[in-house]
Amino acid sequence: MCSKVDGQVTRRAMLGSTAAAGLALPTMGMAMAQKDKVLPPSNINNPDQAIEELMKGNRRFIDGDMQDHDYLAAKRRGSSGQSPYAAFIRCADSRVAPEIVFDQTIGELFVCGVAGNIPTPELIASLEFSVGTLGSSLVVVMGHSNCGAVDTAIQFENNFNELPGELPNLMAHFLPAVIESRGAENRLEKAIELNARFGAERLTKESVVLADAVESGKCKIVSGVYDLDTGRFALMG
Repeated sequence: MCSKVDGQVTRRAMLGSTAAAGLALPTMGMAMAQKDKVLPPSNINNPDQAIEELMKGNRRFIDGDMQDHDYLAAKRRGSSGQSPYAAFIRCADSRVAPEIVFDQTIGELFVCGVAGNIPTPELIASLEFSVGTLGSSLVVVMGHSNCGAVDTAIQFENNFNELPGELPNLMAHFLPAVIESRGAENRLEKAIELNARFGAERLTKESVVLADAVESGKCKIVSGVYDLDTGRFALMG
């Protein structure tokens, strides 16, 4: 009998714990949302100001005249929330870091990375969060010179399936730029430019959130290519 009573007590305890956990879930969700609350906007209030700030930062990077950022202060500011003024899809290449290339500090850029800077569904959703929730007024699709992902797509354009792992699925995203660049004098360079431009165009076609933000004038979506040799970012519009 003792074992039976003990079993009943144990079951009651378990049910009580489960109910308590269920009641706690909404509270935990609210706490998580508050933890990433949106900070008041910075002095960059529109897409054109955002572009201007990025290009000034890139000029400082090229000239070797970068600002002396107080990262500790930026870290403290960011501990209570964020309000990045620009969002990026960048290539996962280790040589492409928007925070450095545009001379920005912690909390100013919302950066998403994937090989070949393609707008996957996951990255589009991330940009929707940056623009729709955090108030970012600019989205940049950032290609770069000598992109290995785009070059691989060109080299294997007729036989993607020969590539290992998930690469065939990745390569399929580059096909429009690969096809359009056929016959170009510098095909890789042309394909990189087209890939960034097509990526930017896809964002408003595949996201109502981003399309509405652009239509209302709250956000702009642009593309460009970063040159690994000179450090210059060429904006394509």
